[in-house]
Amino acid sequence: MYSKRFEKEAFKAAVKENVKTLYRKKIEEASKQQIFQAVSYAVKDIIMDDWFETQSKYEEENVKTVYYMSMEFLMGRALGNNLINMTAYTEVKEALDEMGIDLNVIEDEEPDAALGNGGLGRLAACFLDSLATLNYPAYGCGIRYRYGMFKQKIKDGYQVETPDNWLKEGNPFELRREEYAKEVRFGGNIRFEKNPETGRDEFIQENYESVLAIPYDMPIIGYGNHVVNTLRIWDAQAIVDFQLDSFDRGDYHKAVEQENLAKTIVEVLYPNDNHYAGKELRLKQQYFFISASLQELIAKYKRTNSDVRKLYEKVVIQMNDTHPTVAVPELMHLLIDQEGLTWEEAWNVTTKTCAYTNHTIMAEALEKWPIDLFSKLLPRIYQIVQEIDRRFVNEVRAKYPGNEEKVRKMAILWDGQVRMANMAIIAGFSVNGVAKLHTEILKNEQLKDFYEMMPEKFNNKTNGITQRRFLAHGNPLLADWVTDKIGDGWITDLAQISKLKPYAEDEKARKEFMDIKYQNKVRLAKYIKEHNGIDVDPRSIFDVQVKRLHEYKRQLLNILHVMYLYNQIKEHPEMSFYPRTFIFGAKAAAGYQRAKETIKLINSVADVVNNDRSINGKIKVVFIEDYRVSNAELIFAAADVSEQISTASKEASGTGNMKFMLNGAPTLGTMDGANVEIVEEVGIENAFIFGLSSEEVINYENNGGYNPTDIYFNDWELKRVIDQLMDGTYAKGDHEMYKNLYNSLLNTQCTDRADTYFILKDFRSYADAQKRVEEAYRDQDRWSKMAMLNTACSGKFTSDRTIEEYVKDIWKLEKVTVPSGQPE
Repeated sequence: MYSKRFEKEAFKAAVKENVKTLYRKKIEEASKQQIFQAVSYAVKDIIMDDWFETQSKYEEENVKTVYYMSMEFLMGRALGNNLINMTAYTEVKEALDEMGIDLNVIEDEEPDAALGNGGLGRLAACFLDSLATLNYPAYGCGIRYRYGMFKQKIKDGYQVETPDNWLKEGNPFELRREEYAKEVRFGGNIRFEKNPETGRDEFIQENYESVLAIPYDMPIIGYGNHVVNTLRIWDAQAIVDFQLDSFDRGDYHKAVEQENLAKTIVEVLYPNDNHYAGKELRLKQQYFFISASLQELIAKYKRTNSDVRKLYEKVVIQMNDTHPTVAVPELMHLLIDQEGLTWEEAWNVTTKTCAYTNHTIMAEALEKWPIDLFSKLLPRIYQIVQEIDRRFVNEVRAKYPGNEEKVRKMAILWDGQVRMANMAIIAGFSVNGVAKLHTEILKNEQLKDFYEMMPEKFNNKTNGITQRRFLAHGNPLLADWVTDKIGDGWITDLAQISKLKPYAEDEKARKEFMDIKYQNKVRLAKYIKEHNGIDVDPRSIFDVQVKRLHEYKRQLLNILHVMYLYNQIKEHPEMSFYPRTFIFGAKAAAGYQRAKETIKLINSVADVVNNDRSINGKIKVVFIEDYRVSNAELIFAAADVSEQISTASKEASGTGNMKFMLNGAPTLGTMDGANVEIVEEVGIENAFIFGLSSEEVINYENNGGYNPTDIYFNDWELKRVIDQLMDGTYAKGDHEMYKNLYNSLLNTQCTDRADTYFILKDFRSYADAQKRVEEAYRDQDRWSKMAMLNTACSGKFTSDRTIEEYVKDIWKLEKVTVPSGQPE
């Protein structure tokens, strides 16, 4: 694709020139970080031609564009992924090899862009990759967090949050676009007056504070097609950087308050919102990037279109979960107050433009804001929300006369709160879940009243992942093997990977597949030794659970089972046991105490187990610090077992389950989220399923739960494990350290009911499934077939398929062919 511009000597000359102009050094004097910067700028220079050509083509054809609004974009490192999608990885690697530079080492100099946390943000990144690869016009819109979530350190087994200064050395792939800066206003009061010339009601915001939103653009490169879309992330700066007159009068606080406002808005991802100031900052963040994005979206539309009442013909806004839902009243505000539309005209545009993706089944995760906070911070927006709510409640009462229970469940404003999910459903023309099971639960349980009233809005879009990141880049040994067997069509059409199925019956192919897995395990073992100081055996079973740490994901069930196995081995040293390495990776939200205690428990168990020579290394426990995209690529490639053990009905979809599957790791899991569809594709005989069904969990919940003490007192082996939380076994004699975890399992005073996530209820079923894993792994013929079939049956779970479904059913975009923007 880029061969003309990647003529080796020219590329090498560009890298040397960049080192000289950026650092006043010769290449042999430059640090690894400086060489990374120089290489990245040389690559970006090549990208620029196609980036410019793509945007020109979109304007020329006046295309319909999707704006994907998300608080998170977990992009991972850019250099390697860009080279993969430019189909230039090999050429650049060869050029750098000739310069004595190792591309792998240089890639490790790039920090992960700290723009996201978990699956929701990684999904957004995969979607942008797929949109560009499939030739669809798209913008990602988010925030340029200066420190992102946080960098996780483990000290004495505890999570410690430290700033993730990912921008310390600068981001070579971004472009500052100050010409598109927008003012965003907060607070103040609204003055109402009639315009004497037009006779229209006007709402004027006064006494507000404001910041300037500055966009930074990052290129999103399609695979081999010259398409370069844009991720636009907004930074904040003070309108007046420093108010000198205030400073001269001695009002030092006033002098810097605008600067501080701008700084705090973009400081961190998801500020701790268990206090008022944190809630206020989080709402400011959401409004900040939404208002800036919508202002520019309308301005961009008007550069090539005259009638803003037809905005929906050229624009679709996809709200990624409830975080961007303030887009609904903000779009109304801009259309009414800035563009002069009537309420009815603006509502017609808004309800044909906005669509909503729901990512959670749990009611507590559906965002709600205290009315007093919302109305004070966004006074005009609140007025609009009030009117949306008033009109909708009238509709509900007209449809269900006398049924105030419907109003209670469906109103936007209720019990002193603004319920954002309700607003997204009311205003969105599409409401989608992210896995078949999730969507059915939404329709039949959580959002049942809305589904009954407006069933035409609801649809399912099962999540997906990009094989370009998680196979082509993350597992090059397997990627090359797959290409050798079936060609490279899978890179843009993952359905073709099903051509591997016959090879599962080929003994030689199975051996090759497992040899690749072993080499990837050696690679991860080296990483663990370097970062954890723990020796792990690549011949052991790598049993992996890596994901955001939340109680419903049940990392606690996993580590309790490790404690159970440890007890068994200690009591019966003669028992047959295939060596296991249990690998965990997870960040807990800064204010989520029970999740942080679970991390401490995992590390405490690791300390005891890993240092007990009497068990001869049969079990090792590893907690990988600072889990992120770059080390995830190593982990997925090396995993033997994919732990997807959420309480059934709680996981909306999961995407880690798909990455493990693609890399040949069978699923050990509940029938939850996309696990259901994974089992449909690969067959239940090639997975290890356990536990309550979603229907059983929901039935228990609707009837007050169950009594875990019945299990506790009737299963002495499990009782012993639970008691070890309190007897100091894993706490150096401290009987209080894990009291909260103990209480969460047995004590109804800890929550509204004990064992909210059915850990004890599912424990024996989980332990039995783990036995089946060991039995299967001992039969390497059987295991290698299972592993290969997981890879061969992963075709459905590409984000390319998901995006094509969004386009067909929701967005209605057209593909655009972009000629090469590079001079011949």
